[in-house]
Amino acid sequence: MKLHLIAVGHRMPAWVNAGYEEYARRMPRQARLVLTEIKPEKRDSGRTIERVLTVEAVRLEAAFPDGAETIALDEGGEPMSTRQIADWLARFMAEGRDAAFLIGSADGLHPRIKERARRLLSLSSLTLPHGLARVLLAEQLYRAMSLIRSHPYHRE
Repeated sequence: MKLHLIAVGHRMPAWVNAGYEEYARRMPRQARLVLTEIKPEKRDSGRTIERVLTVEAVRLEAAFPDGAETIALDEGGEPMSTRQIADWLARFMAEGRDAAFLIGSADGLHPRIKERARRLLSLSSLTLPHGLARVLLAEQLYRAMSLIRSHPYHRE
């Protein structure tokens, strides 16, 4: 199984790259974490937010892996516990399915992307910078896999 993290944004600060890479490196072979960075659309006075999100939506859709379950991160999404994420990932593994987690730009995700996603997931009720959301998601996916594998990383 591959866990795709498809994120609008590139040229992240070193701490974001280091944090993400740390958890991606720890993932077991049977659940590799793969990052795809999508170039954000330029924001200038001539472009509306709708236009920017539309262009980013096309770029995101082009990066969707075939047959993967899509999960869009959204502040209005469903909060889930680490145990719930682990149960969900275990089901995907049993079905032999990949999962694609989508992180939008500073303006979020186009409604079309949210509608296409199988689920909307909220990492927190706090507003998080997108780089931190990337690291937090990677850590939670690693933690969920540690639960599935009965690794002592997660303690309940």
